[in-house]
Amino acid sequence: MNWSKTNVEEQLIKARNKKNSEEDLLHQVKQILQQDERNEEEILRKIEENDGQAISNNFNFDLLENDKIYHIDQIKDICITYRLRFLNSHYFKAELPYEAIQQIKQLQKKHQNTLSGLKIIAPSKSFRLENADDPLLFAPIGNDYYYLIHKWGNDLHPLRKLYVWPFKNLENLILLIIVLSIVITAILPDDLFSKNQTTAEFIMIAFFMVKWIGGMVIFYGFKKGKNFNGAIWDSKFYNA
Repeated sequence: MNWSKTNVEEQLIKARNKKNSEEDLLHQVKQILQQDERNEEEILRKIEENDGQAISNNFNFDLLENDKIYHIDQIKDICITYRLRFLNSHYFKAELPYEAIQQIKQLQKKHQNTLSGLKIIAPSKSFRLENADDPLLFAPIGNDYYYLIHKWGNDLHPLRKLYVWPFKNLENLILLIIVLSIVITAILPDDLFSKNQTTAEFIMIAFFMVKWIGGMVIFYGFKKGKNFNGAIWDSKFYNA
């Protein structure tokens, strides 16, 4: 069976279109937009020194592509669903591709503005995280809206949404533990503990399975410093 990979940009578009039409989105953003090209070294320096303090960039509203505008809620939803991070470009440990630099230069020349406060969506492994596969580069517009500058790299694995689902929140994790416990209990031999296993014995074994699997999950979580998707999507800490 062939599985198609997940395109994060496409998922963002779907999330946005559920709540807003492109025309509505432009209408909401128009009130917050305003009116020099820098060389590549200057762009890279600003990306490396980016402290994420910039709230907005002075874009020319008439020159923006409305299908590249996203609200922070849509970005957050995608990051939580696919266990991604949305962090300042300063933390991105790989080099930006040449195409991304060219996109920044073109935007700056077109809008006569130096972009700042750039952020990137990518898996945790793509960032230099402090101790406590599909990047997208954004620039802040203002009022929690962001403009997609460039996307590069490979699309996410088609099953990523499924295998990070247990880490989305506590309810998902508990449900998975219960289901696994019932399945494991069901496949155990009926005469493992008694000749004729009763319903009460099955429930008791399943209860101990929940405690056993839950204990392993808690131990692994504390040891690895893991947390739920909703807590790490915009955190710069590895063990947030």
